[in-house]
Amino acid sequence: MNDIPDDLDSETQVLDRSDPPHDQLRLWLRLLTCTSLVEAEIRTRLRESFDVTLPRFDLMAQLDRAPEGMTLSDLSKRMMVTNGNVTGLVARLVGSGYLERWTSASDRRVQYIRLTPAGRAEFRKMASRHERWIEDMFAGLRKEEIRSVLKLLGKVKESARTAVRRRLGS
Repeated sequence: MNDIPDDLDSETQVLDRSDPPHDQLRLWLRLLTCTSLVEAEIRTRLRESFDVTLPRFDLMAQLDRAPEGMTLSDLSKRMMVTNGNVTGLVARLVGSGYLERWTSASDRRVQYIRLTPAGRAEFRKMASRHERWIEDMFAGLRKEEIRSVLKLLGKVKESARTAVRRRLGS
C-alpha cells in the first residue's frame, strides 16, 4: 500500500500558479524543517564524536574525492563558499595534520591542498559513522517510502530549477 496522500501521489495532479500558495509554503517550510533537523543532528554528532565541524567535514569530503589535491579556488567553488572561508578551514586542518598545502611552481599565488594519509583515514572513519547516522535518522521509513520521497523530491528540484530558468529568461 502506498502511504503517500492521493493529492501528492498522482502523476497528473500538479499544483499550479492559480492554487492558493498555502500548500507550496507548507512544502517549503517542511523541507526547511527536515533539512534543519538533520543538519543540526549531524553537526552535534560530528562535534561530540570527532570534535570536528560540519564545514571541516564537508571540506574533507571534497578532498577525499580528489586524492591528487585541488586548488583553494576550486575547493571554494565546489563548496559554494568564499576563498576566505576555505582559507580559515584549511589552516585549522593543516594545523591538525589532516591536510598538506603547497604553492604552485608556476604561479606563487595558487595554493594546492590535499588530505594527508592521517586526514584520509580520519575522514573515512567520520564518513562511515556519518552514513550510519543518516541511516538511523531515516530508519522509520520503508524502502518504498524512501524511493517515493526521492522521486517526489526530484520533481520538486526540477520545478525549482524551471522557476530559476524562467526568472533568468533562459
